[in-house]
Amino acid sequence: MKRIHRLLAAFAVTLFAFMLAGCSEENKDSLSRVKEAGEISFAMSGGYPPFNFYNDNNELVGFDVDVANEVAKRLEVSFKPVTTEWSGIIEGLRSGAYDGILGSMAVTEQRLEVVNFSSPYYYSGAQLVVKKGTQFTAPAQLKGKTVGVVTGTTFAKDAEKLGAGDVKLYKDDTHTLTELNSGVVDGVITDRVVGVNAMNSGKFDIALLGMPLRGEDIAVAFRKGDDTLLTEVNKALAAMHKDGTLSSLSRKWLKTDITVR
Repeated sequence: MKRIHRLLAAFAVTLFAFMLAGCSEENKDSLSRVKEAGEISFAMSGGYPPFNFYNDNNELVGFDVDVANEVAKRLEVSFKPVTTEWSGIIEGLRSGAYDGILGSMAVTEQRLEVVNFSSPYYYSGAQLVVKKGTQFTAPAQLKGKTVGVVTGTTFAKDAEKLGAGDVKLYKDDTHTLTELNSGVVDGVITDRVVGVNAMNSGKFDIALLGMPLRGEDIAVAFRKGDDTLLTEVNKALAAMHKDGTLSSLSRKWLKTDITVR
């Protein structure tokens, strides 16, 4: 009988220790988690030039990639890039597949319900793009027409506000602009800088139609509760704004400064 009591006591101690370890792991703050891992993982689509895309050498490059590398450097950890489809990128973050999303994500009220955002690291706007030489002279003329946007972006709502007859969803803007170029869609709504970059690349016979439909704050997304990591990244971004690093990276990739309003 005493032996059974001793076994039960030993089991209780082991169980208590296991529970303490589990609680300790649960309560480990997000910054400590990243510091102990020695790396921070940021997700992006990998198909959004000039912000994040694969070059001819199959290297992930772009403005977002350089910003992510610099943030990691200032946190004194390495940057681990993760590319994933935009349509499921928030769910991937919430499931813990990566530490944050640094992939040109716009801050919206709907997204703020499920994730937290850093301070903005650049500012942009929703731009309507059409085929060069088209008969359209104003965005309102796209009413009833077919407009292409990337799945999971805020641009689908812009297309609906324009009264588009059909909103076609695509994986990334390489696809939307290719479809526009070939005449499958009448217009595309994307980030203004993406439109300018695509127009100047010589790969697409396209033109911007009118001024941006609206402005957007672009920031880094984090899981709810990852407050210590969010705070530290905000400190890094503030320093990068102040010392001109963000402006320099913007000019490197975009030939203009989009980091100030």
